[in-house]
Amino acid sequence: MTSNTDDELTLDKIEDYNGKESKEKRNIVKLVVVFCLAVGAIFAVIKSTSSVDDYIGTKEAPGIITTKQ
Repeated sequence: MTSNTDDELTLDKIEDYNGKESKEKRNIVKLVVVFCLAVGAIFAVIKSTSSVDDYIGTKEAPGIITTKQ
């Protein structure tokens, strides 16, 4: 009976474990994080600067009159 413990994957055998990742992978992760932050910032700026016009009606048919009579 042979043991298959050499074939089992352990954390030490993973190349990204314990700070052993390559510079290329580290840079890609940084770029993805920066890209996501930039896209989120763009959406936040667009949302905060856009104004929604809630007025319903036209000059001829004003809709709801908000002034007291």
